[in-house]
Amino acid sequence: MPVIFLVIIGWLYVAAMAAVAEATSSSGSIAGAAFTFLLYGAAPVALVAYILATPARKRAIRAREQAEQAARAAASGAPDGRGEAAADAVAPMRKEP
Repeated sequence: MPVIFLVIIGWLYVAAMAAVAEATSSSGSIAGAAFTFLLYGAAPVALVAYILATPARKRAIRAREQAEQAARAAASGAPDGRGEAAADAVAPMRKEP
């Protein structure tokens, strides 16, 4: 994951320099520079970072669900862990024939 941070920082740096070049150009404008940075820098980086972080998000969700399930099983107090009471807790007494 640290390598992707380096790529993101580099991408944003290049987009910022393109926006500065747009703003300082004789035919450029501040609005053009802002749109250049947003459309060539921030939006693509946000999209790529979101897509690349999807597996990590899924792992975190799966781990959280497993932890919640383990906590529920521990809190149920049932020895079998299913949360159901035993059918006959005490065996019935038989009559002698």
